[in-house]
Amino acid sequence: MMRRLQLMLLMGIMALQTLAQEKTRPVITDSSFFQPKYLPDITLVGRYTKADIHFLPEIVGTTIHAGKKNALIMMDNVQGNVVTNTMRQVMAKVPGIQIWESDPSGIQIGIAARGLSPNRSWEFNLRQNGYDISSDPFGYPEAYYTPQLNSVQRVQVLRGAASLQYGPQFGGMVNFIMKDGSEINKPFQYESQQTAGSFGLFNSYNAIGGEKGNTHYYAFWDHRRGDGFRENSGFKVNTAFGNFSWKINPKLKLGLEITHFDYLSQQPGGVTDAQFAADAYRSLRQRNWFEVKWNMAALNMDYTISEKSRLNVKLFGMIGNRNSVGFMQTPNIADTINAATLQYNNRRVDADEYRNIGAEARYITDYKIGGMKNTLSAGIRYFRGKTHRFQNGRGDTGFGYNLSITDPYPTALNFVTSNTAFFAENLFRITDQFIIIPGIRVENIRNEADGRVNITGNTEVKISNQEKTRRFVLPGVGAEYHIGQTEIYANYSQAYRPVLFSDLTANPTTDVIDQNLKDAKGYNIDLGYRGRISNYLFFDVSGYLLQYNNRIGLIAQQRADGSFYNLRTNVGNSRSKGVEALIEFSPLKLWSVNPSFGNITLFGSLAYIQARYDNLRVIVRQGNTLVETNLKDKRVENAPEQIYRTGITYNRKALTVTAQYSFVSDAFSDANNTVTPTANGVNGLIPSYDLLDISGTYAFTKQFFVKGGINNLLNEKYFTRRAGGYPGPGLMAAEPRNFFVTLGVKL
Repeated sequence: MMRRLQLMLLMGIMALQTLAQEKTRPVITDSSFFQPKYLPDITLVGRYTKADIHFLPEIVGTTIHAGKKNALIMMDNVQGNVVTNTMRQVMAKVPGIQIWESDPSGIQIGIAARGLSPNRSWEFNLRQNGYDISSDPFGYPEAYYTPQLNSVQRVQVLRGAASLQYGPQFGGMVNFIMKDGSEINKPFQYESQQTAGSFGLFNSYNAIGGEKGNTHYYAFWDHRRGDGFRENSGFKVNTAFGNFSWKINPKLKLGLEITHFDYLSQQPGGVTDAQFAADAYRSLRQRNWFEVKWNMAALNMDYTISEKSRLNVKLFGMIGNRNSVGFMQTPNIADTINAATLQYNNRRVDADEYRNIGAEARYITDYKIGGMKNTLSAGIRYFRGKTHRFQNGRGDTGFGYNLSITDPYPTALNFVTSNTAFFAENLFRITDQFIIIPGIRVENIRNEADGRVNITGNTEVKISNQEKTRRFVLPGVGAEYHIGQTEIYANYSQAYRPVLFSDLTANPTTDVIDQNLKDAKGYNIDLGYRGRISNYLFFDVSGYLLQYNNRIGLIAQQRADGSFYNLRTNVGNSRSKGVEALIEFSPLKLWSVNPSFGNITLFGSLAYIQARYDNLRVIVRQGNTLVETNLKDKRVENAPEQIYRTGITYNRKALTVTAQYSFVSDAFSDANNTVTPTANGVNGLIPSYDLLDISGTYAFTKQFFVKGGINNLLNEKYFTRRAGGYPGPGLMAAEPRNFFVTLGVKL
């Protein structure tokens, strides 16, 4: 198909060239004949395709995706409530994605795969338009900002082997590619989507864009608010984005984009299991608040050096703040009025400041060996992040959002991360069907930490200045063997998780940091078969192995004088293995049913996950003695063994309707595999649950559409996480049955 398209395109160009020459030249000489050139292979994803899931092309821009487990999600075609970032619908056809569902606003997503923790998606390398958006990818990788999915054009998901070109994270990479209005070919266009839903939900998305000459612009403003499905869970979210690009000449294009994001949400806190059974959506906290302010800017340059070589350079920066105030005790401790003061207890205030800058340059070129075209992709990266952390401030006794404190912050820490990296991959075409993609990543990381962890009287309890530098090499290799429109793929890639800021800070009176503390390291292996059969079957079936070594934890130790302390050190390893499969089938296309009846598509996305510790040393203090155990063969926490998502979609002309069923098996909240819940709700089994969602879209014209749906149609009462701190602590309920309706216009 690709070769035929290339041939047709080439013949068309030749015909136009010949026609132009005939009109301008009365005599044709040998030198005026068109000289044909081979065009590079391309993969087209139609803008108006109705499919929401695709594979990434082998090469996109300056990046090689061949040989990697990947998915491309077209957001315009996702059926579901994207306004509140309902990730079980967005990621329905990406097998094995585990999702925390406790945030009624969709402000902060929590996703993971293969037995990793979904905590603010910190095991994934999260990006927007190719640059980092988390707090600090190498020191504090939690994602407090997630793009409003109304504004996202497509989502790239790469597993495991993404570590070579994007970063070393075990989970892989998720890249949100924002709408840029690239399809607009007039000076001005306006787009608007207005959404209303359960629990006071209202969302307003408004965008403008246009093209004039060699310049192009696109900008949007999004406002979302709601009361939340629990008491004391209201929220307000604002997102603004602007993109301007200038095609200076046929070879050089510059782009500038700016993102602003802020939200304020009330935190209802966690509950115990007994409280959840009595009233799943109650709240015991009225005075807890959470605020985030995120500002990012990026400058992008694309330069076509020649027909075979291209260069991309990105410069990016971020200024972010994360603030919280509240009564953060476990839910079995009531937030009551102090009898002595006749006021509520003072709340705790925490504040983080993030200041990051970075740059990435990527170069790609084609060359030939023995008549076969090969491709080299290489690049360099620089990142520097500063975090100022203030914790345990003594706040006021009130109810509203207020960060004022009565005394200096007892905890005031400074963290600095510096990272440089070189990465390269080469796509070798051994035959027309068989390709091999070896790669390498060279990392240099430096973490610094200093400051105080407490104030005792007038004395600051300071941490010993920590400075940790390491350099290492991560190799990897991928391969593909093409069979028609299908392919067998495999890859191996090393990964690591750097020592985090929290691992470098400890109270020197109670804790000690192992001076030989090592980064967590390991590897991912994938082996699968994927592709299309005609226009009726789309599939990807694979097995994987994820080895996670040098996990960091605390073990109790005893000094020679008999005193005890906690040692933060490497405590053990875990291993995840399993199967991930997606099958999407259109029976009416197989049977060649008259298309006037519409089309029915069935899909099944399933994952089997066996995530267990193969060695995890635990030492605890019991009285005046130490007791050591090993949690070998215990299940990794937050890792369900089965995740199934299946559904059926019917579309006919302007109408599309989807019903989706989700099942997630039980999981443990701690490495001890505690089954019986603790009195405070922090530890215990997370039961299995299943859900049914239904949604649909009707396009009246190309300019007007309506979308709506009901999530959790059967009103399942469930929860997906137990929190030890924010936004709990305690059991965090998930959303009951709810609906949404969106009206959209594009003029």
